[in-house]
Amino acid sequence: MADGTSPGRGQAGQASVELVALLPLIALLAALLVQGALAGWAQWSAGSAARAAARAAAVGSSPQDAARAAVPDGLRRGVRVRPDGEGVRVTVRIPALVPGVGSVHARARFTPQGAGS
Repeated sequence: MADGTSPGRGQAGQASVELVALLPLIALLAALLVQGALAGWAQWSAGSAARAAARAAAVGSSPQDAARAAVPDGLRRGVRVRPDGEGVRVTVRIPALVPGVGSVHARARFTPQGAGS
């Protein structure tokens, strides 16, 4: 070329600028996906903890201890257990990667076999 630049060099620079402009959006999307996975993990763990707490309450053990033992170490601090009619309600705090995330709840009741017949 007459000005000493090669054709396509400006296009490569434009692509770099576009990539840099999209990086924050890509990072936010990745953070939201990870937060969704953490929420699912917390919900699954809350269900397991609620079932364990209901079984423990049915046999006269501590529902709080059973619920805490049923969740992974990373979620134990945010576990709350309370009676809910015939069963228990377990609340698990979702680990927050994105601000403003709350907690999930699960309910369970344990009916021994033959008790309902």
